[in-house]
Amino acid sequence: MSILKPPPPTSPQIARLPPLTLSTSALVAQHTPCTLHTSILPPDLACRLFYAMIDESHRWERNKWWLFDRVVESPHRTSFYARRLDGVDKDTSWQEAAQFWYNGKKTEPPKTFLPEMEEACRYIEGVVNEEMCKRKRFPLEWGGSGTEGQTWRANVAASNCYEGTKESVGFHSDQLTYLGPYPTIASLSLGTTRIFRLREVVPTAETKQRHARTYNVPLTHNSLMIMHASTQERFKHSIPPQPTIDMFRPPFPRTYGVAVEPSNCRINITFRFYRPDFRPGKIPRCKCGVPTILRPDMKNRQDGTEDKYWWTCYAGAQNDGKGCNFWKVMDVEAEGRGPFVGCLDC
Repeated sequence: MSILKPPPPTSPQIARLPPLTLSTSALVAQHTPCTLHTSILPPDLACRLFYAMIDESHRWERNKWWLFDRVVESPHRTSFYARRLDGVDKDTSWQEAAQFWYNGKKTEPPKTFLPEMEEACRYIEGVVNEEMCKRKRFPLEWGGSGTEGQTWRANVAASNCYEGTKESVGFHSDQLTYLGPYPTIASLSLGTTRIFRLREVVPTAETKQRHARTYNVPLTHNSLMIMHASTQERFKHSIPPQPTIDMFRPPFPRTYGVAVEPSNCRINITFRFYRPDFRPGKIPRCKCGVPTILRPDMKNRQDGTEDKYWWTCYAGAQNDGKGCNFWKVMDVEAEGRGPFVGCLDC
């Protein structure tokens, strides 16, 4: 019988793809939903902003949260900034009314943009809005404009400092709680070159046909990586540790006549648009009494047509690892969200 018994079926072997380095803007646009823009700011402004953020970074802190019954600390320093106005209307209470939360914990009101950040935004907003006009829009993207007639405006910025070779951040997708579905995020790099790593989350329906591929993008000083709509829904990204890095030597001194000191730091400023329909007061709260976070259903994507998002408890990140089982699918109509690209009359 062992001779007559047919052999067990063999599943086809799926080739694992090696990491691919995307060293040019054309390669980044070909393989990812991102665009890379080099020399985005005037050289002197890029250096002034680098020096200003280096000074600020000495007062930044490392985030802490509970993970698997223990407190973990981020391996880099970070801080948060917001503009005086939200960029959509002229409500001067934006800074007072906005209650920013991170990892389920209420934080202090964010600092306002530095003058150098405001100056840089004039260049960055122009490039982002120009690129968005070239791309297919998703139905749940923000469909309104700001006070200056812009589709996208940088009204907040998360800033990070990676010092040396070991400081890093693991694979993650940015929280959508205040950004809403299909956000556009503009990530500015200043200082030493570091690798920006992207890895697609393969949908459940495709796991038997292919493996995820990892893409490495070297981000040089004064470069802008725009993570366009669908990046947070399809990819996770990281800044991995590196065995060696090249010291950054600023082309412009802080003041004339002062020697330029080399630096092993990378400053990253991720400019974001906090949507008015996802302001802190409109975020559902879980049974713990704290704001929930918005997550995309990355495993069951529908190519932007019927994608799902859900609100879930995140209090456990700060509450000794203890949260509730709150979970709720986002209903944009019932929650009064919008306007969206796919429903301009909302």
